Amino acid sequence: MTIRESLEQREKDYLSPYASLSMESRGRMKPEVECDIRPAFQRDRDKILHCKAFRRLKDKTQVFLSPEGDHYRTRLTHTLEVSQNARTIAKALKLNEDLVEAIALGHDLGHTPFGHAGERALNRVCPLGFEHSQQSVRTVDRLERNGQGLNLTYEVRDGILNHQTIGKPHTLEGKVVRLSDKISYIHHDMDDAVRAGILKEGDVPLEIREVIGATPSERLDHFVHDIVTNSMGRNDIRMSEQIETAMKKMRQFMFENVYQNPIAKSEEGKAEVLIETLYQHFMKHVDDMPDEFLKLLAEGEPRDQVVCDYVGAMTDRFAISLYETIYIPKSWVL
Repeated sequence: MTIRESLEQREKDYLSPYASLSMESRGRMKPEVECDIRPAFQRDRDKILHCKAFRRLKDKTQVFLSPEGDHYRTRLTHTLEVSQNARTIAKALKLNEDLVEAIALGHDLGHTPFGHAGERALNRVCPLGFEHSQQSVRTVDRLERNGQGLNLTYEVRDGILNHQTIGKPHTLEGKVVRLSDKISYIHHDMDDAVRAGILKEGDVPLEIREVIGATPSERLDHFVHDIVTNSMGRNDIRMSEQIETAMKKMRQFMFENVYQNPIAKSEEGKAEVLIETLYQHFMKHVDDMPDEFLKLLAEGEPRDQVVCDYVGAMTDRFAISLYETIYIPKSWVL
């Protein structure tokens, strides 16, 4: 028996009857020789962790564009917090932690520079549309490894695709990540908003604070414990009605006071124009794109899609630098 097989047997003996087992995965898009050490979902986690798209997350906006300070979240730190919260829940419920972590680490790989501002811009100008969860799947299926993709398992790809509110993951592990994404950004975006001086804890309505706590850490603790308590022994991942209602109210409060705040979002209009301009430029000058994207064109991929792939994959810093190189005369640069 290989190490992988012994670990797979350990999953079967220990995990919840509702957990996803590595040995029962629905498999990969292309046949692949099994690792003799790592079960399938652990291997997927490693593939994601080592891919280029994951490394780029460190220079992609979460909420605040180019904030003054070192402690604001980026898309990478958001991803790590989602992973940590999801693993905490999965461990308590005896679900598959490897699967949860793989989904969590991969869920935002297709996110654009400048957060949702970049996503809106590409969705507006590209006839094919642009949606980051679908782009995350395209990233792992097609864009990584010079067009070969990571060849992940069905369960990881399903969780990545369905991590948003409207998604319906087919595994409990995917449902854990879906909820963990929400509770993570509610937690850390409020923390960042307080750090930025946009909000004070006292601004959160009393009816919310009385139910889920008066600080980001208290709220996160309430969310995690409530999910574990209400999902224990069930073939579902759920929250209590009271906590779920408070979470939705907190999320609405965040949209009204942070995500649509004119101070926090003052630079987003510029970011959208920048992304739209880069898209239009590369639609006209496709040969200016790197070889890996020209290869996709040569293989028959639509021009709109490949230009979206290139612009959407950029980091904030690279997009700004490229825009300056293309459009700002060098003599003007201070």
